[in-house]
Amino acid sequence: MAGKKIITICQSGGEFFTEKDGTLSYRGGDAHAIDIDEQVKFNEFKMEVTEMFGCNINNMSIKYFLPGNKKTLITVSNDKDLKRMIKFHDDFATVDIYVMEETIAPDVSNMPASRSSRTTLSETVLPVDVPLDVSEFVGDTPQPDLPLDASLDVLDDTSPIDTHIDLPTEMSPLFPFIGPNDDKHAKGAQQWQNSITGVGQRFSSVHEFRESLRKYAIAHQFAFRYKKNDSHRVTVKCKADGCPWRIHASRLSTTQLICIKKMNPTHTCEGAVATTGHQATRSWVASIIKEKLKYLPNYKPKDIVNDIKQEYGIQLNYFQAWRGKEIAKEQLQGSYKDAYNQLPLFCEKIMETNPGSFAIFTTKEDSSFHRLFVSFHASLSGFQQGCRPLLFLDSIPLKSKYQGTLLAATAADGGDEVFPVAFTVVDAESDDNWHWFLLQLKSSFSTTCPITFVADRQKGLRESIAEVFKDSYHGYCLRYLTEQLIRDLRGQFSHEVKRLMVEDFYAAAYAPTPDNFQRCLESIKSISLEAYNWIIQSEPYNWANAYFKGARYNHMTSNFGELFYSWASDAHELPITQMVDVIRGKIMDLIYKRRADSDQWLTRLTPSMEEKLDKETLKVQNLQVLLSAGSTFEVRGESIEVVDLDCWNCSCKGWQITGLPCCHAIAVIGCTGRNPYDYCSRFFTSDSYRLTYSESIHPIPQVDIPVTKTTSQIAVTVSPPPTRRPPGRPTTKKYGSQGMNKRQLQCSRCKGLGHNKSTCKEILIEY
Repeated sequence: MAGKKIITICQSGGEFFTEKDGTLSYRGGDAHAIDIDEQVKFNEFKMEVTEMFGCNINNMSIKYFLPGNKKTLITVSNDKDLKRMIKFHDDFATVDIYVMEETIAPDVSNMPASRSSRTTLSETVLPVDVPLDVSEFVGDTPQPDLPLDASLDVLDDTSPIDTHIDLPTEMSPLFPFIGPNDDKHAKGAQQWQNSITGVGQRFSSVHEFRESLRKYAIAHQFAFRYKKNDSHRVTVKCKADGCPWRIHASRLSTTQLICIKKMNPTHTCEGAVATTGHQATRSWVASIIKEKLKYLPNYKPKDIVNDIKQEYGIQLNYFQAWRGKEIAKEQLQGSYKDAYNQLPLFCEKIMETNPGSFAIFTTKEDSSFHRLFVSFHASLSGFQQGCRPLLFLDSIPLKSKYQGTLLAATAADGGDEVFPVAFTVVDAESDDNWHWFLLQLKSSFSTTCPITFVADRQKGLRESIAEVFKDSYHGYCLRYLTEQLIRDLRGQFSHEVKRLMVEDFYAAAYAPTPDNFQRCLESIKSISLEAYNWIIQSEPYNWANAYFKGARYNHMTSNFGELFYSWASDAHELPITQMVDVIRGKIMDLIYKRRADSDQWLTRLTPSMEEKLDKETLKVQNLQVLLSAGSTFEVRGESIEVVDLDCWNCSCKGWQITGLPCCHAIAVIGCTGRNPYDYCSRFFTSDSYRLTYSESIHPIPQVDIPVTKTTSQIAVTVSPPPTRRPPGRPTTKKYGSQGMNKRQLQCSRCKGLGHNKSTCKEILIEY
């Protein structure tokens, strides 16, 4: 199925010009529009463009700019590149592409040049009415007596002067170009062939000069070595033995500018060493991929290797690409190490901009990061005013540079949607860290009403919840229980048998009455006595509806907050302060949108609860109510149930479990002339929903500045945790060494263990 279509504005026949800010503009030529989507193949698209402009498909290249970047052209040469272009412009209706016909000797004046190549020591250029004297450049032989320190005036490539010179075929130009038909020369490097223009060219810093020199070497395919290289002077020569190419640049007196003082532009070597990646430093790779990394965060090192080979003719290895990506990520996102040191100021800013919020961090004895607790006032207020006293505790691992784990407490709003309450970033998931998180959660609450928690029974949570929230209820997460049941079963069961046991296990958990619960367990017992005994010993009063004393509202698993965990998962590779701020922004946006949506509601209950109540109401027509003088009524249908209106309960347990009147209760309420809405939990009303989202989360100013002496946290220095993600591919877990039993083979013929059907020695008797 085709996705979103995008209109490509195809342009051809024009020229690129470099503006004063270094951006490229395209002028002249023809333009046509073509609709494409992700299903379009590159060859089909290229053929259509070729037919449209009547150009040669073998000499044609297609390029485009990334959104917001008019300095670097990206080449489209295969299906993958075309899909990336569409993805980059997903938020746009159109994309400009440029159809370029390659020639053997491109005109220098029309090629994109770097910003530094446009600045020369001499600002004078040839006047329009003065003819260009080329006698010193042409003749039987090139003039060899050009002094090394000669000043070369370079014409501005935006000038309208026509300075095209037809050089003799036997003469090498001053800045030799390798034709685009040369397989060794990549198209993307052509824009750098003019990055070094000659003596007098100025640069703002030594770093800018080195980068321009590196691009120039890549474009002209030669390697160089530094003879002198310090903060105020750089001398470089060609790496090839005997090649006279040489350049020297140094600082201009009383300025910070670096100027080329001497240059011998002649090469006698064949070059072609740039393809080895010798000149491609990590910082250079980072500068090339940084813009693309903004729009493609999952840009893989192997793709970087392929793209740079295709665009610039340089063969990187995997680790050059990986290190370049890491540098680019740090340039875009900031330093991981600095982010930890910004935590004191960051926490201060959270509480300053969002009064009533909690942002607390702790460090270990060596000042390394230990834990960070964050809960915004809007979340705490919303939970305590409008949400059920029900919290889901869960965790996700963080795949950042320093790993770690995110622990979170989420609630369910009146529409049964996720409402984030608090979260903690810890160095590792442990009993101690969970206990600390619950302590901070307890201290941030102003309410004293009992809370029901849905969480795993492992990781010290059973003890910590009981200790910190003494009057609370702990409902074990059914998902974790199921996983543990399957792990602990030693018998050899087929996948189908395990599936049946899990179905019966879930049915037992949801069963509203002890009788129904027992019937489900008997079904499991008929399959495996070991599984039956395991379930009996797993404390059913903490997870079975038939026995649980708390109010879970039929929520059986702790992964209710998957929306929140997806936010953290999307931001987990960011530095810690940025990750927390991304989560803050997501919660801020969630509160605003849901508040705006609820302002349009006209119903007494939230839309999802109105729908559930309507479904129960439809079942009433087949029920018979036996009226009574008291508050207790008998309802007959497929079963006989007893409803107590004063106590808000029914013998079917549906009312108590969900918080909404069951069909039996609705039948009684209707017969007594009362309103069913009066018997719904207040947490399901639209008013409670609006209270949940009544407060707002406010933006936090940037904290990527050094901590000053005016802050209260000046004495605190936070360093990254010692746990770092090991380099390379994660090791595969080996069975046996970790106490894990490898699954045994089971023969499908004789049902024996240790062999399969092909090696079975059982004799088949055919009748």
